Amino acid sequence: MSNRIIKKEYENDEIVVIWKPQSCIHAAECFKALPRVYVPKAKPWIKVKNATTEELKAQIGKCPSGALSYREK
Repeated sequence: MSNRIIKKEYENDEIVVIWKPQSCIHAAECFKALPRVYVPKAKPWIKVKNATTEELKAQIGKCPSGALSYREK
């Protein structure tokens, strides 16, 4: 069994949203805050272009598990 950490990245012109699925506790705080960005049944499920960079940063800061993070470009 691999202990490899999986990271998925979703980006726009200003920010890269990083999701670590193994850390996600599915509290749905992301979906509750920005349902136009976090669409669980879609592929890709994170639509970064549907929010401002400031909205994304504020929401990511509230992720209870730390599964979501970001880096600015």
